This record gives sequence, structure tokens and C-alpha cells, in this order.
Amino acid sequence: RYFLVGSNPAETKYRVLKIDRTEPKDLVIIDDKHVYTQQEVRELLGRLDLGNRTKIGQKGSSGLSRAVSAFGVVGFVRFLEGYYIVLITKRRKMADIGGHAIYKIEDTNMIYIPNDSVRVTHPDEARYLRIFQNVDLSSNFYFSYSYDLSHSLQYNLTVLRMPLETLKTETTQTRQESFDIFEDEGLSTQGGSGVFGICSKPYEKYVWNGKLLEAVKNTVHRDWLLYIIHGFCGQSKLLIYGRPIYVTLIARRSSKFAGTRFLKRGANCEGDVANEVETEQILYDASVMSFSAGSYSSYVQVRGSVPLYWSQDISTMMPKPPITLDQADPFAHVAALHFDQMLQRFGSPIIILNLVKEREKRKHERILSEELVAAVTYLNQFLPPEHAIIYIPWDMAKYTKSKLCNVLDRLNVIAESVVKKTGFFVNRPDSYCSILRPDEKWNELGGYVVSTGRLQTGVLRTNCVDCLDRTNTAQFMVGKCALAYQLYSLGLIDKPNLQFDTDAVRLFEELYEDHGDTLSLQYGGSQLVHRVKTYRKIAPWTQHSKDIMQTLSRYYSNAFSDADRQDSINLFLGVFKSTEGKPHLWELPTDFYLHHKNTLCLSQTRRSYTYWWTTGVLKHLPLPFDEVTCAENRRKLTVKKFQKYEEEIDIYNEFFRPYELSSFDETFCLAMTNSTRDFMPKNVGIDPSPFTVRKPDETGKSVLGNKSNREETVLQRKTAASAPPPPSEEAASSSSEDDSGTDKEDEGAVSQRSTPVKVTDTGDNTKITENVVQSTKDVYGVNLSDVPSEDDLTIYTRFVQLGQSQHKQDKNSQQFCSKHHLDRVINLIPISSFSQDNIYEVQPPRADRKSIEIFHAHIQAGRGNMQPLGKDDFLMYREYIRNRYM
Repeated sequence: RYFLVGSNPAETKYRVLKIDRTEPKDLVIIDDKHVYTQQEVRELLGRLDLGNRTKIGQKGSSGLSRAVSAFGVVGFVRFLEGYYIVLITKRRKMADIGGHAIYKIEDTNMIYIPNDSVRVTHPDEARYLRIFQNVDLSSNFYFSYSYDLSHSLQYNLTVLRMPLETLKTETTQTRQESFDIFEDEGLSTQGGSGVFGICSKPYEKYVWNGKLLEAVKNTVHRDWLLYIIHGFCGQSKLLIYGRPIYVTLIARRSSKFAGTRFLKRGANCEGDVANEVETEQILYDASVMSFSAGSYSSYVQVRGSVPLYWSQDISTMMPKPPITLDQADPFAHVAALHFDQMLQRFGSPIIILNLVKEREKRKHERILSEELVAAVTYLNQFLPPEHAIIYIPWDMAKYTKSKLCNVLDRLNVIAESVVKKTGFFVNRPDSYCSILRPDEKWNELGGYVVSTGRLQTGVLRTNCVDCLDRTNTAQFMVGKCALAYQLYSLGLIDKPNLQFDTDAVRLFEELYEDHGDTLSLQYGGSQLVHRVKTYRKIAPWTQHSKDIMQTLSRYYSNAFSDADRQDSINLFLGVFKSTEGKPHLWELPTDFYLHHKNTLCLSQTRRSYTYWWTTGVLKHLPLPFDEVTCAENRRKLTVKKFQKYEEEIDIYNEFFRPYELSSFDETFCLAMTNSTRDFMPKNVGIDPSPFTVRKPDETGKSVLGNKSNREETVLQRKTAASAPPPPSEEAASSSSEDDSGTDKEDEGAVSQRSTPVKVTDTGDNTKITENVVQSTKDVYGVNLSDVPSEDDLTIYTRFVQLGQSQHKQDKNSQQFCSKHHLDRVINLIPISSFSQDNIYEVQPPRADRKSIEIFHAHIQAGRGNMQPLGKDDFLMYREYIRNRYM
């Protein structure tokens, strides 16, 4: 047998699973549902060890040996032989939301469960195992023990604030034990010291190990089920005059109709689209962590393929295969299913930003636009006008080529109108100053205002053909606009506007580019080809060669490796299940029927062509149906009552972990990207605000420079040290628009940070030091006069004498003091409790023996060695019990 022992982070509570290894093909797991203490688990394992030894009393051959240590169970999978268990063996903290840690899976381990004695071998098992492991779980899979990553922050906090009466009725009905998704939160009951914790079912569309956990979902306790998402998670710290604001970006990739670029296009018969990703930006003030007391804001937007039946044939080996519409859909059946899902999750209005080309010599991308317009027009006929789907077509490629139009300015106008329509989520009411001095833009803001803050209603859905490059830039601009409103709502800026080239926007842009690169690698096989700088037309000339390389990489991946990746995803997500006697995965000519269930069996119920939405959705608009308090949604919730001081709901234990030895070098909040350290210029005397516009050569990154640039520039200076630069060099650098900024940045990086180059020739050396040494005006922001005034010199001399006298370093200083009649000034009396207390040495106060004994007893108690209680201790405890409970 295998025994799986799980504990809480503090290692004070344990659960044990027993996995039977004698079944060759079935999974037999026994969960006793009992919570053990550390002592009880040790005793249990000790008894198992003793009972399973070959000879009683023999210590050499242990009956119980540790197989692996892990941080969680991804799930159980079976191909043609027995079951495997997939365990997380390495993790890395990537973000922190309200004290809840979000981890990235760094490494996993697959262990075969059945014993070798009962194993029934199959020749194709190894191949299936290899295909399954082709899904690299160490790249961009995330999980959290105490925060529900499959739902948005708005959903999680709205569920948390459900009325107390509802919870009480649910508690009497629901007896299933569960843990709260927010282990630090709860709603106090009106009497007693208990608190209610709410747990919601995860949103299945964004869970990637749902099928792997299916085998044990109903047999084991809920604590064992760890749901993982796929996509992106990044967090940076924006320091506003020392106040820490965490900017978090979470992208959830849909597990429905998932796959690679040319093999998954459009939508399936259930309304799930290819490359569907929900991106959420969360902003909160990290100085207060609690969800109930802190200030939290979030904004959600979506990307996804055009919701039609369409595909591209890659057998032609063309870089841009022709687009074909596979099925006629005059009643927009697929689009209706897709937008119905969105109305349930996000509410109204749904805004479509379509970035595909409209004018082409040969009809290519325009095919999709025409069909999408027809579908939206048809569906809008039956919706109330105030909740109609808003369609915004904008040919981004055409505007990029135009020299007269600024792409990002036009996108900014679209972003403003979108954010005003949808609003955003914030968990606190408008600040008093914004009520006193309201901003014009703030008053026009949409969304849904409640007593506790604002709710986002509706969502922006952006698409181009691939939903990669153009979509990422458009989403960045909308995110930047929403970020300004979020900062304004938290009272951090005076107007909801953010300028380019500020530290805040640079930090946000870097997050979005990492986000775009990651999503592009997952779906397209390469990083982004066109970035925000490309559309701003400030990208360096070296970027063009990188773009060409990314295009080639994408083409190679699509042509040669995408089919294998698609097979792996189908196997991992349980879309294909290996069965004895049926064709193997690699023998299938296509996976079309796996993703389109209606090809295998016709559904018994046919949806209405006119009432295309789910019953009840329209009644609650603009609010999303999923967040409304109704009987159907209450069935998704489980409620558990906690004692007030239990560890599970203690945010202090969750975040600070006082039971662990902390190392500042490994502390996540110190290591994360920081606007002051990584983006702010390093010159003294500059404005430290992250909302100040910087010059291109003033950024923190350019001053520090990367290693290769620095070494290259130092090498250039070594070679050019013997000759002065030609006069035409300056003119040439200023005339080239693209790369002049980066060259100047690199020069600045070396001149400010690197040491002067030592050259044997004295004449050249003086020239170099002249360039390196800066004037006091540049460094300190003020001109220091040549000679200080006499009064300043007297004050400074007195300051020096005071220090020397207090430290009593030498007798000469005392003689010097007596000459200057400073004796009466420097007779100082120490005012602290330390006998010697200065910047050079300190003598700590002595601790008495009783204090030392108490401290030693405290240390021993931490190690589990309790001191015997004396008579005084018993009397004190008896007095405490009498006062507290009697």
C-alpha cells in the first residue's frame, strides 16, 4: 500500500489516505476523514512501520519507507495498464493576493500505483506515458491552497459578502465538511465565537486537472482536491512614496476546445472557442492585507477566436493558409451558445472589439468579419436594446501602416469608452475627496454601484485572427485605462489618467508583454512578433531581426510540432480516453469528433432560435447570473462553521508563517519587480513619483543596463580610448530615430555605473575621467559653493568635536577641544539604559537569571520538550479558568 499523509502549513493537523496497490487496473482509495495531530500521525506511522517489518523487532528492514515528498496532488490518470498518481514536487511563489500565496508548479513526479507483482504490461503504455508527459506541467501551471484561482476576485469577494441569514439556512441543510476558499475570512455569527466559511465550486472551464481528479472527487475529503489553472501569473510592486501597491496580472486559459494555433480555430458545438483566455488585473494596497479591511480592485477582459465554425488548412504549407467556413450557421447557434456563457459569467454589456483586416486585395480575414457582423445582428434582435451586444470593428493593421494616424491614441479613445461602459470592481465606496471634487470622467463611469463599492458588469471581448499580437496591444491599452481608474478609486492619483513613459506604465507594460509572450508561446509556438513599442514606433532597429526570428519560429512550430502538442493536450484534458480494442490516439486521422460531441450523438433538446439565452439570465442583467443570490447558485456553495481562533482562518499564520525560519533573501515580497528599484532613474534629485513622465534615457533599466550591453559598451570604450570620437558621430546618432535612444541609454549606463578604464597614456586618461566625473549640479541638484561660510564651518567643527569627545578615541581631541573652549558643551550624560551607547559600540543590558531560564524554557517548548509545571503554575492556571469560564 501507499499512505499519503497531508498536513496544513503549520503541520498541526494531518489527514491520511490509504491507496491500495493490489488492484492491477482499478483505483482503490480509502479516506478515513479523520483529522490527526502531529503526535497521532507519528504514532500511526510508527505502528504501520512496526507491523510491516519482515521480522518483529528487527530494525534493519523498515516496513515503511518514504517514497516522495510533495506539495500537492495534481490527479490520477490511467492509460492501458493501472493508475498513476501525479504529484507536485517543486513549487515557486509567484504572487500574493490578500495574504494568499499563488504558486507556480516547477516540477512534478508520476508514480505508478500497482505493485510489480500484479502489473499487467501493455506494449503501448510507454508511448501514452510519453505523450502525456509532453504537456510540460512546469511551464505556466498555477495553484493556490486558499484562494480560488478559477474565479475572478469580484466573484470571490461577492460570495464572501453573502447575507448571514442565507448562510445560516445553508448550514442547517449542508452537512458536508469543507474548507473556506478564503482561509483568513469568515462572517461572525450574532452569538458565540464561531465564524462561517464559504466554499464555492471551481469554474470548470478554467480548471485543467478536472478530469484527473474525477476518479477521487467523490471519495476523498475536499482538502485533497487541488485545482490548477494554465495561463500566466505575474506580480509587481508599485511604490508610491514608499506605499506598496501590488499590481497582479492573472490569465486563465480555457480547458474547453484547447489546442494549438492552426489546429484549433473558431468554436465547437458547445460554444467554447479556441485560444480563450480571461485576463484579470488586480490592484491592492499591500499595507493592509485582509480582504475585509483592505482596498482591492480588479478589471477583467477576455480574448478568444471568432465564435464561428471556421478553420485553416495547413497541409498547403503556406504561412497564411486560406480561411474556410466549415458549416453554414444562419441562426448563429454557436455564437448564441458562446455569448450566453459570457452573459452568465460577466453580465451585460458584452463589447466585441474586432481587430481583423477589413480591406484586402484578396478576401481573407474579411470573411470572418462579415459572418460575425451577421451573427451579432441576428442575436441582438431578441435582446432588450439596453443589454444588446456592442460590436466595434477596427482595422488595426491598416492604421499601423498609415503615417498620419497614431494607433495607440485611437486605441486609447476606444479603451476609455469601453471602461466607462463596463466599469470595474472595487471593494470600497468612493472616497470623500472624490465626492467633494468629482472628476468629469468619474461621473460618467458605468458598472454597478453598491454600498460596499463598485461591480464590473459586462466585459470587453477582443479578437483578431490569432488573438496574439494585435489583441495583446489592444488589451494593454484597455488595461492601462482601467489601471488609471483603479488607482483613482483607491485615492492614489488625483485624476484617472496615466501617461506613457512613467514608471507605473513601464512596469505595467512589462507585465503585459510577459503575459503576451507566455500566451503566444502556448498557442502559437513563439513569443509576440509585434509589441507595444512596435505600435508606438519607438522600437529599436534590432527588434526587426527579432521579429523575423519569432515569425520563423512560429511557422516551424505550426508546421512540425503542433500536432504532437495537440495530442498531448487531448490526452491530458481527458478529451481522448484510451480504451482496449479501439484505435489509439496516434492512429486517429483527426480529433474533430472528439471536440464536437454532436458528431457522435444528437442532443435530445434543441435550443430556441429566438430565446437563445439560459432561463433567468435576462432577469438579473446587467448583473452576471453567476454572482446573483438564487437557489441555483446556492447549490454551488458549501458552508462550514469554524471556531473563532482556528488556524485555518488566521491570516497572520497564513502569511507570516511564524513556525518557519524566514530568510529575507528568499522572501517573495522583497524579490518581486519593484518600480523604485527597477524602473526609477538612479540620479539624485529627481521626482520619485511613479507617475512622472521620464525621458527615454532616464529609466532605471537603462541606467543599470543589462550585462551584455554594459560589457559591449566598455569594450567599445577600450578600443576607442586612444582616439577622440569623430564629430559626425553625434549627428548620426541623433538623426536615426529608432536606435538613438538605446545607444544613449547604454552610454549612460556605463558612464554612471562602471569604473573608469585604466589606460597607460596619461593624456587619454584625463580625458576619460573628465567624461566620467559629473558636476555637483547634475548629482545633487544644487550648486555647492567653493568655500563654506564661517558660521557653517564653526557648526561643523563643533559637530566633529562632539562626536570625538563622546567616543573618547584619543586625548589629542580633548586637548584640541580645550583650546577652543568647548568643554562645557561636550560634557554629555548618556540618557539610554545602555552604559555604552554610540554608533561604534553598544553594551547590552544584563538579563537576570530568572529571565534567562524563562527564555530557555520557551525555546525548549518550541522543540516539543515541555518543562514540568510547578505549584505556582497550577494555581495561576486554575485562577485563569475560574475567571474565564466560571
